[in-house]
Amino acid sequence: MNKVYLLIGGNIGDRMPNLAMAVQFIEKYLGEMLQISSIYETAAWGNTHQADFLNQAICIETPLTPSNLMTQILLIEKEMGRERNIPMGPRTIDIDILYYNDAIVENEQVTIPHPRISERKFVLYPLVEIAPEWIHPILHKTNTVLLKECGDSLAVHKKTP
Repeated sequence: MNKVYLLIGGNIGDRMPNLAMAVQFIEKYLGEMLQISSIYETAAWGNTHQADFLNQAICIETPLTPSNLMTQILLIEKEMGRERNIPMGPRTIDIDILYYNDAIVENEQVTIPHPRISERKFVLYPLVEIAPEWIHPILHKTNTVLLKECGDSLAVHKKTP
């Protein structure tokens, strides 16, 4: 079995139920849920003229290979109405593979670890909540250190239930 960290997020439609539905699909098709972070809200990163995003980090255990995992993720996103018309545009759901064990993978389908983990506080806040001491296999720093060193100026707010 493989330990995988994912980030889910979205900013279209009813965002909280969309995250809950994504969690259900992940448990059904990808693997057993080991940990799940709080939900965090932040302004859009990159393409900033859109609604705020909700994001959540998840740790699962899966038998899937990185490529098979990515294939299943794309199917879940499509099932939930994700359209890929605008780069960094609005979306009902986005599911990113952050880490897959301590593997370094780069092929046509997937790059692991996610290449922009260290640049984005909206990724690091929920990730530090569930995996503060996890070590980035390329940068050789914990998620906690990556968050402290992150230059992203966007505010990230924990949502209260």
